[in-house]
Amino acid sequence: MKKALIVRGGWPGHQPEEIAGLFRDLLMDAEFEVEVSDTLEAFADGERLKTLDLIVPVWSMGEADPALIRNVSAAVQNGTGLAGCHGGMCDAFRTDVEWHFMTGGQWVAHPGNNEVDYEVKLIPSSNPLLDGIGDFRVRSEQYYMHVDPAVNVLAITRFPVALGPHSPNGAVDMPVVWTKWWGAGRVFYCSLGHEKGILEIPQMNEIMRRGLLWASDGRAEAARRT
Repeated sequence: MKKALIVRGGWPGHQPEEIAGLFRDLLMDAEFEVEVSDTLEAFADGERLKTLDLIVPVWSMGEADPALIRNVSAAVQNGTGLAGCHGGMCDAFRTDVEWHFMTGGQWVAHPGNNEVDYEVKLIPSSNPLLDGIGDFRVRSEQYYMHVDPAVNVLAITRFPVALGPHSPNGAVDMPVVWTKWWGAGRVFYCSLGHEKGILEIPQMNEIMRRGLLWASDGRAEAARRT
């Protein structure tokens, strides 16, 4: 049985309890043993983290002891997967650059706030993870991200939709879903997920289900390589 750790907390506006519960249910349906923790001290035992198949952060903003972040980083480099969404993963621990480097991006703005109607467009990729899902529209926050150029982008959205100081730069395609490697570990991220209802949209629910499972396969793959 695979093992997953979900760590929830931080800014309550992102519904960490509800979203952690949704992820817990997806993983339990896939027959994972799931631990849900309300404290970052869950990252304190670095050797234990290396025995996990998956870590799921649901912790918007806040601060973490750099030693705890190093433990997560070392576990992922060893093959433990890392997967999450929205601010719970890529607007966590804003002052910790190692976290940003590992996750592949950092939120910087959401022009129009939570009332933006926009399209999520899936793109051809070397990773068939999202094959067959198709493009969809959503009304929610549209995340403008600073993104690692090394990520493998699986879905994008077009900016600007809501006008702002970024608009004179013209149209840009912003990554919404990506994967990357951190050492031997698989990293998966989706920028949608401001509230639980967004993750219950059928396409989004399937994207997150697949992403969680994909990230969790890294440790077994690393073991096969050795």
